[in-house]
Amino acid sequence: MPVLRNADSPASKATDSIAARYGVAVIASWAAETATYPFDLTKTRLQIQSEVAAAKHGYKMENHGMIKTAVGIAKQEGILKLWSGLMPMFQRHAIYSGSRLILYEHFRNAFKDANGKVSLGAASIGGLAAGSLAQLIASPTDLVKVQMQAEGRRVLQGKPPRFANCRQAYAMLYAESGIMGFWRGAVPNVQRAALVNMGDLVAYDYSKQFLIREFGMADTAGLHAAAAFAAGFVAAVVGTPADVLKTRLMNQPVGSDGRGTLYRGMIDCLQQSVKNEGILSLYKGFLPLWMRLGPWALINWIAFENIMLAIGGHTF
Repeated sequence: MPVLRNADSPASKATDSIAARYGVAVIASWAAETATYPFDLTKTRLQIQSEVAAAKHGYKMENHGMIKTAVGIAKQEGILKLWSGLMPMFQRHAIYSGSRLILYEHFRNAFKDANGKVSLGAASIGGLAAGSLAQLIASPTDLVKVQMQAEGRRVLQGKPPRFANCRQAYAMLYAESGIMGFWRGAVPNVQRAALVNMGDLVAYDYSKQFLIREFGMADTAGLHAAAAFAAGFVAAVVGTPADVLKTRLMNQPVGSDGRGTLYRGMIDCLQQSVKNEGILSLYKGFLPLWMRLGPWALINWIAFENIMLAIGGHTF
């Protein structure tokens, strides 16, 4: 039987403080990231493997599926390469996951009507804003993650390795483009985060409240799992096109002027991708992204909700 706490007690205030909820959100995201990260790396490789721009430089065009790509990475580069770039991803979530949750809850409280409810439209705006702001702050860590994920493929193409660890990757990017270079690809990255959070935060929140209201479900792991499944699918559907553009912009080589050499910007990347590979190129890596976001949302939300319950705090 759960322990009831006085909402005004010091213990309750401490476990429901911004710092506590921020910390729990980060821990939950780390657990989800560790379990599902190989899907993210496979998705990145799929998104860059057949870039037509790369063919102009003599690279071999490829058309591998998710399983073949993952198996190929494990065989050719080693099984641990499936977690290459995990450290900057942890750094990203230390900023991103805590920030997005706190920002969304702030927006949600601000948008509540007289009955304490939030409309789907208002919640969507809150999710878009929370995801955008959190990702803008954390964008440099995502750039390093993408570079580390793509490095193994460059080495297999006969190119010399550019860095051996996360710290060297940061140093290389700073030497190439300066401090502002860390925000290369930030526009599609922010757009992707906005869309994914509209799918993840809003779909989870709205699905959870709908199931409680319409089906009388209790605030238990079963409810969290059902809402998380819906959140992962919606996030993958709305977020994949922006994710493809973000990955290609971040992965492209950089010239002496610090600018990308393959694409002039997001619109140019979009036009080249659709023109040369078709509209479905914007959904390259959808399956691994969905297979990642689904379990990621499941692990993240169940971990967050249950940790909050365990310490006597409020659920999402």
